[in-house]
Amino acid sequence: MEQTKLARQMTEFYKATFDNSFNAMTILQEQTEKMAGLFLQQSPWFPNEGKDAVNEWIAAYKRGRDIYKKSVDESYQKVKEYFKAAAEADKTA
Repeated sequence: MEQTKLARQMTEFYKATFDNSFNAMTILQEQTEKMAGLFLQQSPWFPNEGKDAVNEWIAAYKRGRDIYKKSVDESYQKVKEYFKAAAEADKTA
């Protein structure tokens, strides 16, 4: 029983650590995106095709980031459900 509780607490700690790190990375990406946007706006010599490519790259990065976050959240939810079921099994045993 203590092992299950310890493992659950460790998993919750890892989830919180991941969320904080992911949020920091998201903020960094958004700031970089703003800087790149300003650079592209203030660079008349940069071709429109290049600007479009950079914007597509940014959008693809965001989609990938969102998919990754969703996948990790779903995985943590499955682990949480596993520990919930294990705790209930310990109570009935």
